[in-house]
Amino acid sequence: MNEKDRYEQGLSVRREVLGTKHVDKSLTNRTSLTTDFQELITRYAWGEIWTRPGLPRKTRSQITIAMMVALNRNEELALHLHAAKNCGVSEEEVKEVLLQTAIYCGVPAANSAFHLAQTIFAETTIQQNPGA
Repeated sequence: MNEKDRYEQGLSVRREVLGTKHVDKSLTNRTSLTTDFQELITRYAWGEIWTRPGLPRKTRSQITIAMMVALNRNEELALHLHAAKNCGVSEEEVKEVLLQTAIYCGVPAANSAFHLAQTIFAETTIQQNPGA
């Protein structure tokens, strides 16, 4: 696969996982400083890694959530908590991933992640049921 094809495949997967709105915003906000980085992550993170057949997308999503907790990267964690649903990860499965992180990443990291997940899932529920 050439670089252009890898980019296009990555862009497609990136949109499926993160949502078109988020990806379009990222691409629209590119600058001379960030354009090369956006192309790099689209080609390699999304076009090379997320498209590999060795793990299902759902598993990749769960692993990514755990790694964001471990690295204390709450902005990226929030992004991937939102994206988890697009990958077929249930809230119950997110809970299990976060419980696992409590043991291997530490209770404070998991506590922060649980608070973030609770906020995101509540917002999602409100958006899905605005009159409820």
